[in-house]
Amino acid sequence: MRALLYGGKRPDRPKVPAGHDSGAERRELSLMERLDRAPVELIELDQPRPQFDDWVVIRTHLCGICGSDAKQVFNDFSPGNRNNALSNFVSMPQVLGHEVVGTIEQAGPAVQSLSPGQRVVLNPWLSCRPRGVDPVCPACEAGDFSLCWSFQDGRLSPGLHTGFAPEATGGYADFLPAHESMAVPVPEGVSDEDAVLADPFSVSLHAVMRNPPPAAGRAVVYGAGALGITATAILRSLFPQIEVLVIARWQAQADLAGRLGATVIGHEPAIGVIEKIAKWSGGTLRSSRRGLPMAYPGGVDVVYNTVARPETMEVSARVLTARGVLVQSGLHGAAEWESSPLYFKELRLVGSNAFGMETVRDVKAYAYEHYFSLLAAGELSLQGMLTHTFDLTDWRAAFGALADQGSSGAIKVAFDFR
Repeated sequence: MRALLYGGKRPDRPKVPAGHDSGAERRELSLMERLDRAPVELIELDQPRPQFDDWVVIRTHLCGICGSDAKQVFNDFSPGNRNNALSNFVSMPQVLGHEVVGTIEQAGPAVQSLSPGQRVVLNPWLSCRPRGVDPVCPACEAGDFSLCWSFQDGRLSPGLHTGFAPEATGGYADFLPAHESMAVPVPEGVSDEDAVLADPFSVSLHAVMRNPPPAAGRAVVYGAGALGITATAILRSLFPQIEVLVIARWQAQADLAGRLGATVIGHEPAIGVIEKIAKWSGGTLRSSRRGLPMAYPGGVDVVYNTVARPETMEVSARVLTARGVLVQSGLHGAAEWESSPLYFKELRLVGSNAFGMETVRDVKAYAYEHYFSLLAAGELSLQGMLTHTFDLTDWRAAFGALADQGSSGAIKVAFDFR
């Protein structure tokens, strides 16, 4: 089968000249230049078989390119990321890709709930059950699979989710293996194009439902990529009484966020963003002797920051109301930012890591189930979010569309194997 391998040896990969500071040079490279240097290669691999009796093999239909995968391929992390605490929670080499919709190709003899030909979306977590850990950890027992205690244990190499461990190859391939619990059936009437968005939707659902806006409150969504758009759609669907403002970098993102019913502003300059948010929310701006102003009192109750670059975190803290909530659902890497408003206004900074069992309208269910229910009820539409699809052989063009979103108009990009 075809597979896009990351972390293998690529003999044509451009070398960093001797004596150059690779960190400094990386900061000067364009994303396309970083792509040329990435250890990525389209190769042929043997078609996988069920890893164990309770595993299946999925034939890939569509696989979305997650922002975390793109950052890895582009090496788009801050230089200080070398001290990343998660560095031993991944193993190499990898076939990336975990936003997968496909059909069951083969099922192991112990699989009871799935059969060949059944259409599924991938629950990517390599948690206790896929690893054969019994009894399962307290996090898995509670349905918090992304907080599993066993990501370095059991019968698999260390890895958080599909695509991060060599045995659990991902969706940038014609086929991929998965544990029975990792394949979630897709209801009739849900298209592949809708189903492939279940993962980014669920990431945003987790962020919003664990940190909901107050009644008649104001929420800011920082960023209008896949996570920003899904967060906006969730807020407009489940909290129609609140006001939502989205900070978008590219015109295609701004247009879609506007169609979802949000107020939309641009992402720069930072002082302009703060001024516009303060005017929209009724916050009072206080100037500083140096640097950016701060809204005090601020008028924003919660910011869902899907970007997490230091400048966006600083702007978020400056516009929030006292004891407001800054939710970080994106990941950039080690970075410093001027955080005195965090202390002064007694803000809550909350990390939001992926998804699992989520509670919506007093119903606790797996995040994908909520997504399919909202689609079926006509309460949610992400039409227009999947903007580009590519054959796997065109992987450079696929990542290129993400590298140049201003020209391409890309929001969500996927590989199409159909």
